[in-house]
Amino acid sequence: MKHLILIMVIFSIAYSCGVNKQLTSNTKTSAQIGDTITINSNDSDYEIQIIEPGFNSWLRSRAKPKGFYSQQYLETKNVFYVSTWNSRVLQPQRFNPNLYEMQIDYKANIDYGYDVNYQLYNYFVYFQNRYKQNLLGGRIPPN
Repeated sequence: MKHLILIMVIFSIAYSCGVNKQLTSNTKTSAQIGDTITINSNDSDYEIQIIEPGFNSWLRSRAKPKGFYSQQYLETKNVFYVSTWNSRVLQPQRFNPNLYEMQIDYKANIDYGYDVNYQLYNYFVYFQNRYKQNLLGGRIPPN
């Protein structure tokens, strides 16, 4: 029997508009529904769910198309991005806790499949550009 593991990246809208919103499993506004992306990879048992205003439209309009990057490239980048991300979650006095709310459970030795890696990688590119963050050092990656 297949098991589903959920990787969640959740950001409150509080950072961008100063309003604290509660997300519950029973109540979702139309903005939350429209800005929630869930990817179930056909080639693995994993899922990624991203709730972030504006990410869905950015992904459709500005991200490189699927197949542009190899899965190995995406996995390598994601390992570094997740490591930096999780480090920042643990340093709320140094990094904005409204941006880095929770750790991401991503392990380099697990094959999450292309779709999950593509989605996660593009979220990191979007996040860095939108919030002017730099997760790898050097310059912020282009859109």
